[in-house]
Amino acid sequence: MGAAAMFLSIALRFDFDIVVKNLTNFLGAAALFGIIVGGAGFLLGLNRGIWRYASLSDLLAITYVATASVASFTVAQFLLDRLTSIPRSSILIAWAFVIVLLAGPRAAYRLYRNRHDTGRLFDRSTRKFVLLVGATDNADAFVRTIKERNSALSFVVLAIIDERDRRTGRSIRGVPVLGPLERLPQIFDQFEAQGRRPEALILTRSREDYQRHASIEALVEIAAQQKVEILRLPNLLDMQSIDAEIELRPIKLEDLLQRPPLRLDVPKIASMIEGRTVMITGAGGSIGSELARQVAALNPRTLVLLDASEHLLYSIATELTGTRPSLELHAALCNVREKDAVNTIVQAHRPQVLFHAAALKHVPIVEAQPLEGLFTNAIGTRNVAEAALHANVSTMVLVSTDKAVNPANVMGATKRMAEMFCQAMDIDSQVNGTRFVTVRFGNVLGSAGSVVPLFEKQIRAGGPVTVTHPDMERFFMTISEACLLVLQAAAHSHARQEERGRIYVLDMGSPVKIVDLARNLIRLSGRRPDTDIQIIYTGLRPGEKLYEELFDNKETLSGTGASGILAASPRSIERELIVRIFDQMKRRIDAQDLPGALRLLKSTVGEFTPGSEIHLLMSGKDSSKH
Repeated sequence: MGAAAMFLSIALRFDFDIVVKNLTNFLGAAALFGIIVGGAGFLLGLNRGIWRYASLSDLLAITYVATASVASFTVAQFLLDRLTSIPRSSILIAWAFVIVLLAGPRAAYRLYRNRHDTGRLFDRSTRKFVLLVGATDNADAFVRTIKERNSALSFVVLAIIDERDRRTGRSIRGVPVLGPLERLPQIFDQFEAQGRRPEALILTRSREDYQRHASIEALVEIAAQQKVEILRLPNLLDMQSIDAEIELRPIKLEDLLQRPPLRLDVPKIASMIEGRTVMITGAGGSIGSELARQVAALNPRTLVLLDASEHLLYSIATELTGTRPSLELHAALCNVREKDAVNTIVQAHRPQVLFHAAALKHVPIVEAQPLEGLFTNAIGTRNVAEAALHANVSTMVLVSTDKAVNPANVMGATKRMAEMFCQAMDIDSQVNGTRFVTVRFGNVLGSAGSVVPLFEKQIRAGGPVTVTHPDMERFFMTISEACLLVLQAAAHSHARQEERGRIYVLDMGSPVKIVDLARNLIRLSGRRPDTDIQIIYTGLRPGEKLYEELFDNKETLSGTGASGILAASPRSIERELIVRIFDQMKRRIDAQDLPGALRLLKSTVGEFTPGSEIHLLMSGKDSSKH
């Protein structure tokens, strides 16, 4: 190509007769230039690129080769004959010809392969017509990738929807940009009329971007109406390898939570965990297992997992052993009700930080068996707290719940008792070495006590979806967010020893109506609420409230300076008094004195407003069925 470029450039400068007359000299110059171009191309690695994937980088490489070749040829020709045998302008023309002759075949071959593979792709029965939502760099990267790797990806991008309507009417890599979002139903009809109905919407932006610029709920609503799935694209610009597999993920319920992204004080959290021994009770549960994963990622010296369920304990221990093989991990099978066993395990490992997540959390079950809830949630917390004190644990963190605020059920009241015990321990001047921190938050999506798994099961069965009351609302956050904020609250209290007895309340955002949660889950399944799947109301269950609160009106709420965390000043109780109350409660539990235990619970947690069934049990009526 180099020789051809030089010969053509000379031919353009002279008449045919002159070219024939000086053919030997011109061919010699062309051959020399061809050798130089070949050498420069070899040295600069020009032919290492695969023509099928030729791109702008290859054009730049060709330009470098052409420039280096022209410079080298000019010097060589000047040394040979002072540039008298060929016109000097032909050298510049040759530079342009080299670029065209080297880039042209590459571009032609890539165009041929793209058309060939696209035709083959259209013949495949697995092809899927999709619309991208968001005219972004990520959308451009996805279109480029599927065009370069369409033998492996079966997506055909019909159009890109610009939800902000800024680039409508343009195109990205030949794919038209349409919009705005309000025209999406008409766009579906337009492609369906062409026999290319979209089968999926692919979101190209991050969750935070859609919260600022568009409504994911609106997209989910449209997807449900059109009966197409909605997927989320990872950030392709962050992928380390172009050959990495693109994993499209379905939109999840947590993507619909309009919550700002967390801003964590990572150094403070890491300083509390790194190089220390950490223990987690209830480590097999949804909260405890996620805490274990996040703690393990912060490089503790030793991680001790404690749970009463052999299966759950085995599952999380096996998972962490596989993902963190260098971590020193201990799995202890123990129920927090067993005071001596808890004390023995804590003394044996002597952790610096202890997260107490073990609890009974299902409101109706605890409402039906109050003594079980009292034993695990209240007495179990005391057992762990006293073991932590005797082992000189630096910080014990109690994972509590918003149901402990003005509790209307036994579960919430037992958690409030647990909070009171830890607050009293933290405030007591005789307890100098151990901090007792309480972290309170609302419902967690996907946890064992969450309503979401039940809704998903009902949707898979074709409905109906059961909601207790149309006005019921709850605070929600993801398990990962909740555990990250628990760590942040613990790190904050660890750094501020003077703030004793406070309850740290996680900022849960705005409450969500349970019926809206159910509707969104139905839409995410690709079906329409009240049309494809019915929603029925079953009435409030014993102990349930229409809404939950994160703090009591008697608690003074204040900021902490830590993102996402508030602090409720304590309604303190003396340690000696709470110890006597817990001693009495333990005796009533041992004696199976249900009415007495409930009356003591009510007198201890004054804001507890039990339901009618619990009132009957407190009076000693109908207690035999429990």
